[in-house]
Amino acid sequence: MFAERFTRARKASGLSMQALATAVGISANAIKKYEHGTAMPSSSNLLKLASALEVRTEYFFRPIKVKLEGVEYRKRASTPQKILDRINGDVLDQAERWQELLNFYPDSIKPITPFSLPSTLPDVIDSYEQLEDVATTMRNGWGLGLNPIHDMIDTLESKGVMIICTDVETSKKFDGLAGNINELPVVVISTAQSGDRQRFTLAHELGHLVLHNRLSEELDEEKACNHFAGAFLLPSTSLIQHLGKSRTQLEAQELYMLKHEYGISMLASLYRASQSGVISHQTQKNMFIWFGKQGWRTQEPGEPYPHEATYLYKQLVYRALSEDYIGISKAAELLGVSLSSFHKERKLEVLNAAATN
Repeated sequence: MFAERFTRARKASGLSMQALATAVGISANAIKKYEHGTAMPSSSNLLKLASALEVRTEYFFRPIKVKLEGVEYRKRASTPQKILDRINGDVLDQAERWQELLNFYPDSIKPITPFSLPSTLPDVIDSYEQLEDVATTMRNGWGLGLNPIHDMIDTLESKGVMIICTDVETSKKFDGLAGNINELPVVVISTAQSGDRQRFTLAHELGHLVLHNRLSEELDEEKACNHFAGAFLLPSTSLIQHLGKSRTQLEAQELYMLKHEYGISMLASLYRASQSGVISHQTQKNMFIWFGKQGWRTQEPGEPYPHEATYLYKQLVYRALSEDYIGISKAAELLGVSLSSFHKERKLEVLNAAATN
C-alpha cells in the first residue's frame, strides 16, 4: 500500500526521485527502495516526504483505493509523460475522495443517478452523416430539445457521469480523458482550457460513451466523436435557423454570436456550417485559411466563453453533513480544507467578507 501511494504522490508532484531526495536530504536510492517496497522511511523522514509532496502522512496509508479503468486521453502528441503522471495522480486522489464520500451514504440512497443511454439509439452507425440523428436522439432522450445547453457539466452529472476538473498545469497540452470507476463513467477536463473547449471535450467524451460498439469498422472513432460533439452542442436544425439553409459566405460576427449562445468555438461552428450543408466545403476551407491568417486558430477574438465548474461533489459533502452521515472533521477532510476554513465557509463568512469589500 505505502509503496504504491508513495510512488503516485511523487509522480503527481512532478518531482524526480533525485529532486525529491535532495528536497528532504536523503539519497535517491532510498527513494527508489521506498517505491519498490523494499524499505520504509523513518518517522522523521516520513514527515519530510509528506511535506515535500504536499500530502498528509495518513495519505500513504489510506485504505480506500480505486482504479480508473478504460482510460482514453485527449492530449497533444507532445504531452510529456510527467504531465500525464501528475494528472493521473490528481484524478485518482479526487476519485478516491468521491468513492469515500459515496460510501458514507446509506445503500437505500443513491445520490448519483445511474448512467443510461436512450433505448432509441441505433445498434449500428455506418456513416458520419448518421451522427446528426444520433445527437438529436440523445438530446430528445435526455429532454434537452434543440436549445443551447447552458451547463454541460451539470447536464452530464445529472445523467450519471462523474466530472473531475484538474488544476494541474499542462501548458494547454491536455484537454481531457475518459474512463470508468466501478462502472461509473468518469470524464476529466482541464481547468486551463477555455470554456468552449471544455464543453467540446465533454461532448466528445460523451460521444465515446454513446458510440461505443456501435460504429462500423469503416468509421474512425475519434472523427466520429468530434462530429457527434459538434452536432450535440449545435444541432443542424438550430444552426440553419440562425444562418439560413444555404449561404455563399459567412460573417465572422455570426460565428462569434453562435459561440456565445451555444458555447461552441467559432471554428467548430464553421465546421458545423459545412457539415449541415449551409456552406460548401470549399467555402469552409477558404474561411479556415482566413482564420489562420488572423491568428484565430490559436486564439479566437473577443471575450472568451466562460469556464464551467462542478459543484456536485461539494453539494454532496454538505448534504452528507446535514444528514449526519459524516461529521464536521470528515467534511473538511473530504473538501481538502482546514477545520477553521471549513467553519468560515459553512457559515458563509467568506461570502459576507467578499460582499463587504
